[in-house]
Amino acid sequence: MAELTTLARPYAKAAFEYAQAHQQLASWSAMLGLAAAVANDDRMQRVLKAPRLTSAEKADTFVEVCGNELDAQARNFIHVLAENERLALLPEISELFELYKAEQERSVDVEVTSAFALSAEQQDKLAKVLSARLSREVRLHAAEDPALIGGVVIRAGDLVIDGSVRGKLAKLAEALKS
Repeated sequence: MAELTTLARPYAKAAFEYAQAHQQLASWSAMLGLAAAVANDDRMQRVLKAPRLTSAEKADTFVEVCGNELDAQARNFIHVLAENERLALLPEISELFELYKAEQERSVDVEVTSAFALSAEQQDKLAKVLSARLSREVRLHAAEDPALIGGVVIRAGDLVIDGSVRGKLAKLAEALKS
């Protein structure tokens, strides 16, 4: 995984810098998201791994599947990736692009998993508190997991706050073992 990220980083950085310079962050985000989904498709995986196809043929097939959703620069980007045998990296490139975009926009996606459904009011309050703590705009994504028993688990990038009963029980069990 780390190796794929290392290989994908220069391409993601180049795409981000181009999109930022041309004020096209949103459109490039959408195009890379589509390209990542196409690259993850099983049928496209077989095309990308086909040894008898040239890199230009792979790129042309890829662009054809994406249709008119890619602009000329994105199509060129796909061809460069194909020439360097990096089309399979598109999911990682897209993910890194989104991280660069969030950093630029000073925003962060936060996943909140709770034992029970959070009301809209609770979600708004939590988003405000997290926004103040992280000094960023927070986009909250809520999910339920009854296995938590109670409380919440908050994930924002590398930051994980485990306020769940299950997490506290696990810490207590670990403390008793030592």
